Amino acid sequence: MQIHQLQSLLSMQDAMNSKVNANWIELGHEWYRAIWIECGEMLDHYGWKWWKAQECDLPQVELELIDILHFGLSDLIQRNGNIQQLAAELAANWPAVQSGSKFENQLEAFAADCLMTKTFNLALFVQLAHSIDMTSDDLYVGYIGKNVLNRFRQDYGYKSGEYIKVWHGKEDNEVLVELCATLDVASESFQEQLYDGLKAAYPV
Repeated sequence: MQIHQLQSLLSMQDAMNSKVNANWIELGHEWYRAIWIECGEMLDHYGWKWWKAQECDLPQVELELIDILHFGLSDLIQRNGNIQQLAAELAANWPAVQSGSKFENQLEAFAADCLMTKTFNLALFVQLAHSIDMTSDDLYVGYIGKNVLNRFRQDYGYKSGEYIKVWHGKEDNEVLVELCATLDVASESFQEQLYDGLKAAYPV
């Protein structure tokens, strides 16, 4: 991933966390715990129960990966502090991907490392994304979309409990995927268009 992309993602994550609590870094949240919980949710969307009929909901699997990236970036910022320096280090050492084992095994290796180290392992995360054919650019665009939704949630009462998560029978994550498919993600106004689309679809 390019340094300017990483600077953008890290700055957006810091701004999002600061929106929830201005002193978020000093609070020392256990981001690893949020990460491994998301791993379990992701596996349910992927499908693993041999005793029942299941279909892989790949868009939801990808969204869970993006959620993990949010938590992972938070962990990296919390442990390193300087966003500009961190972006430069990540860009210079962005993990190379290799052909590996199937998704379920990659996911369990990532979750096990998270529980053991209580940190975000970027190399294992990138390899996990690669196992379902998500590139660095896919992660970048997916992150921006979910970050906009998270900002929208906060603006509409997520923290206070007033936010409505199911919109006319669909979870807001599903609405996000559908909206992104109708927009030009390369547009300079992509974030603004997406936020406006969420606002128009929100059941108020």
